Amino acid sequence: MSLASGPGPGWLLFSFGMGLVSGSKCPSQCQCLVQEVTCTGMRLTEYPPDIPLNTRRLYLNDNAIMVLPAMELGLLSDLVYLDCHDNLIGELMDYTFVGVSKLIYLDLSSNNLTSISPYGFSVLGNLVHLNISNNPHLSSLNRYTFANTSSLRYLDLRNTGLQTLDHAAFQGLLTLHTLYLSGNPWRCNCSFLDFTIYLIVTHLNHPDAPNATCVAPMELAGWPIAQVGNPLRYMCITHLDQQDYLFLLLIGFCIFSAGTVAAWLTGMCAVIYQHTHRKSSETEDEDEHGQRVRVARQIFKSRADSGHDGFPQLI
Repeated sequence: MSLASGPGPGWLLFSFGMGLVSGSKCPSQCQCLVQEVTCTGMRLTEYPPDIPLNTRRLYLNDNAIMVLPAMELGLLSDLVYLDCHDNLIGELMDYTFVGVSKLIYLDLSSNNLTSISPYGFSVLGNLVHLNISNNPHLSSLNRYTFANTSSLRYLDLRNTGLQTLDHAAFQGLLTLHTLYLSGNPWRCNCSFLDFTIYLIVTHLNHPDAPNATCVAPMELAGWPIAQVGNPLRYMCITHLDQQDYLFLLLIGFCIFSAGTVAAWLTGMCAVIYQHTHRKSSETEDEDEHGQRVRVARQIFKSRADSGHDGFPQLI
């Protein structure tokens, strides 16, 4: 057979790649292609074993997985794409993604997340896309949740049950471009003021801005959170309500009482000092007067004795 009729270089490369895949392990309920594993909708309750170590894209969506095991997941050091939406994952620990530092895309939407450890994403310095929407029991995020995720450009926080956010959590996200915030019961109180200012000055893209609204306090209910900066500034900085006046009155009363007590104590100390000083002066005067009297008596006695002894001699 001539070279012209033989297999070309492309066919050889394809055969070599398929040989590598066929020679590596693959979960029995999943489909494995070159550096891609798909376990979508297989009713898995646990993280599947035997995933090829060279996997770069992993689809675990539409299952009932409750935990992402750090040890098994950490073996996929080349993983860049992880889709876990529509599962039952309830918690993310600090060490969950330690071994997958190359991850670029992470989808944890529609799970049962109740908490994310403060440094849960801290090792994902290359992460660009993060979706944790539709986790209605995730009521808060730590200020360090997005620490070191400096490459993040897309963040979806819709329908997570979040009531407030610390603006410090976003200080390191200099490349963040798109942020979704709707469907959450935002409490637009004074602690929320810094975050609303952050939304104004950063000019982020908010595709769902009209639907990201406040539920409290009553006077701001229904307001888009991107527009409550000025009302909150008035309410929290320049405006005093009844509680503020009561607090100022209480502080004034405490200061007045403290000043009165301090003045009374100072007066008492002054009176006691003067009384003690006067007593001491009187005692010194009495001692000095008594000493003078004793000296005078001794002189008088000496003179008398001297005159009495010399009288017979004069005669």
